Order: sequence, then structure tokens, then C-alpha cells
Amino acid sequence: MVTELGRSAWKGLACAIVMALATLVHAQDTVDINTASAEELAQTITGVGIKKAQAIVEWREQNGPFSSIDELVQVKGIGSKTLDKNRDRLRAGTTSEGDMKADTASDSAN
Repeated sequence: MVTELGRSAWKGLACAIVMALATLVHAQDTVDINTASAEELAQTITGVGIKKAQAIVEWREQNGPFSSIDELVQVKGIGSKTLDKNRDRLRAGTTSEGDMKADTASDSAN
């Protein structure tokens, strides 16, 4: 027989485990917009299906690599709301130094 206190403890433990796993998965769930395939982009970016993901790849092929994630708004169908929703999932290049500079510049402008 499980007491009410025991049941609460198990619920709390289960909740803590789920939150820890979600954080771990989220930390690994980033994508480099300069190297990812359309499939990877569609799976990672919320609000982006395969057609928009293909448009990202096509833009990259026609214009060269993105210098920062903010350039994504130049792709038809990708707006600032989509970018802001996914900012923590995206990087442009092997390091996010360019993104950090862009973020710092936009933060200081506000």
C-alpha cells in the first residue's frame, strides 16, 4: 500500500527526471544552418516543414553560408517570429561567435 506522501514523492521524482531529460535533449538539439540537410532543418526548427527547410538549403547554395542566424529572415517564409522561437536551436558555422556578436549588438541597441 502506497501512502499519499509516497505517491507525491514518486510524482515529484518522475517530474524531475522528465525535466532533466528534456533539458539534455534540448541542449543537444541544435542545428548548424550552414551544413544541415533539409531533413535535419525541418526536424529541428519549430514551424519549419520540409519545403521551408529546402528553401533554406537553396538560399545557402545560391548565396553562400549564412554569416549569422539573423540572415535566415532573408529566406522566403522565414520571419522574425520563427527565428526568435528557434534562436536557441540554431547556429551558423562551427562556432556561434558570429551569432554572439550579433546578439550582443542587438542587445546593446535596445
